[in-house]
Amino acid sequence: MYATVRRYDGVTDPLEAGRRVKDGFVPIVSAVPGILAYYWVDAGNGVMVSTSVFESRDGAEESNRRAAEWVKENLASLLPNPPQITAGEVVACRAE
Repeated sequence: MYATVRRYDGVTDPLEAGRRVKDGFVPIVSAVPGILAYYWVDAGNGVMVSTSVFESRDGAEESNRRAAEWVKENLASLLPNPPQITAGEVVACRAE
């Protein structure tokens, strides 16, 4: 498994960002082959975090490409700063 975490700082409207991600990006990331999980989290204080888990690195990299394109086209006004991206092989987990 491979996971990617994207941290967005300075989010201007977390509620609207969440709505747009739910309605617009979740269907896109759901179509990436090998997706196991996707989460969009409001961490408070203008910070939002996405976590994606895929069967392989290829799926995670495709997700990152689609996310960058989609954010640029749909969320640029709400996410004024580029994300901090951390990605890697999952070495331990607990799944339901």
